[in-house]
Amino acid sequence: MSRNVKLKIEYDGTGFSGWQKQPKLRTVQGEIEDKLTGILREKITLIGSGRTDVGVHALEQVANFKTETKLNLVSMHRGLNSLLPKDILIKDVEEVDSDFNSRYGAKSRVYRYKICFGKDIFLRRFAWEVSYCLDLSKIKKATKIILGRQNFTSFCVGKSAKPNNHCFVFRAFWKKDGNKLEFEIEADRFLHTMVRSLVGTLIDVGRGYFSLKDFADILKAKDHKKAGLTAPAKGLYLVRVNY
Repeated sequence: MSRNVKLKIEYDGTGFSGWQKQPKLRTVQGEIEDKLTGILREKITLIGSGRTDVGVHALEQVANFKTETKLNLVSMHRGLNSLLPKDILIKDVEEVDSDFNSRYGAKSRVYRYKICFGKDIFLRRFAWEVSYCLDLSKIKKATKIILGRQNFTSFCVGKSAKPNNHCFVFRAFWKKDGNKLEFEIEADRFLHTMVRSLVGTLIDVGRGYFSLKDFADILKAKDHKKAGLTAPAKGLYLVRVNY
């Protein structure tokens, strides 16, 4: 009987060409599928909760796959982590109902973006180093504008493959700790590069390049050319997928 196995995955996206498997490129999906196929001795296809882009990290990506194996989950878990490269870690392996689909069953996803003021040798691969003087209270006011159901076309890089560009943002907030600044956002769905475009444009608000009205007008414009900076991938993390 076929089994449906769910994985929780952590990875450093620095050395990957994103999540999705691509010919001749190093991807997270490709690495895990390759190791699973070797362990289980059958062709394995992973269904990921979403596709993180080149250089984006994950604290808890979720994926599932169907298998005919009778191998117990503990052995599967140990075997995977012993074979996977050091920039991928399987945090949990769980057998789930046959109809569970990590992509289509997701109710919301949570992303976090990390910013560091000035140079930090230990964060340079995992945060956006900025030298701007920022008005954080202004950034927080602008952030409130994106809450609820909105059309995020202005913050979508490239043509969206989705039938519509509306997303429902449940929460979005900023947190500062010393020389570190974090942005966290939870929504029912995200468009391509949406979080990075939002972060970059909000930083432009904070440094005085855009006013609060400008930001609201950018959202209404449904035109990415109106948006500001696109923050670099290295500061973005998929934190959690909710089902």
